Amino acid sequence: MFNSLLDSGFTASNVFICMAVSILCGTAIAMTYRLTEYPSKNFSTAVAILPAIVMMVIMMVNGNIGVGVAVAGSFSLVRFRSLPGKAGDIIIIFMSMSIGLMTGMGYAVLAVLSAVTLSAAYFILAKVKFLDSNPDCRGLRITIPEDLDYISVFTDIFDRYATDVKLQSARTVNLGTMYQISYELRLKNPADEKAMIDELRTRNGNLSIICGHHAAASDVL
Repeated sequence: MFNSLLDSGFTASNVFICMAVSILCGTAIAMTYRLTEYPSKNFSTAVAILPAIVMMVIMMVNGNIGVGVAVAGSFSLVRFRSLPGKAGDIIIIFMSMSIGLMTGMGYAVLAVLSAVTLSAAYFILAKVKFLDSNPDCRGLRITIPEDLDYISVFTDIFDRYATDVKLQSARTVNLGTMYQISYELRLKNPADEKAMIDELRTRNGNLSIICGHHAAASDVL
C-alpha cells in the first residue's frame, strides 16, 4: 500500500494506472456527494476530473524546483470567481485533491483505500440524525425602515414565540434607507413560525423577511 508505482520509474503503464485510479476515485467521490447533496452536473464532473489533473501536475513537477516554480506561475495567471458555497463543497474538493496527490506520487492502492474510506465516512455522517441542526433554531433576517429602532421594535413578538434570541448583525441596505437585521433564535413551538412572521411583517411595513434553519439563512459556512 505504501509502495509507489513510480519507484521503478515513469512508464506508460504506471502513468495509465495512476490516471485510471484518479478518475475512478474522483467519480466515486462525486457519486457519493450526489447521494447526500444536490450538486450541479458541472460541479460533479469537476470533482471527478480534479484528481487526474492534480496527478498530472504532481508528476510533471516530480521534485524539479524549476518546473515547480513554472507551474506555480502558470496557476497564478488563472482567475477564479468566488461563489457562495457550502462546507460540503469544500470538503469534497479537498478530498479529490488529496486523491490526486496520492496518485501523482504513485500510491494508487493508498488512493483507492482512502477514497473508499473517506467516501463511506462522509456518506454515513451525512445521513445520521444526531448531527442534524436543532429543529427549533432559526436564522431570521428582517429588513426594516431606517426610522425603526431595531433594538426593541420586535422584543414583544420574540417574547411570545421564542425562548432565546440573539442579535447577530445589523447593516444598512438600499443606499442607507433601510436596515437589514439578522437574528438567531430558538422557537418555543416550530408550528408557530408563520404566525410569528405575520406579526413581524406588520411591524416592519411588509418588507422582506427571511426565516429558516440557521445554516441555510446564513451567508457563511
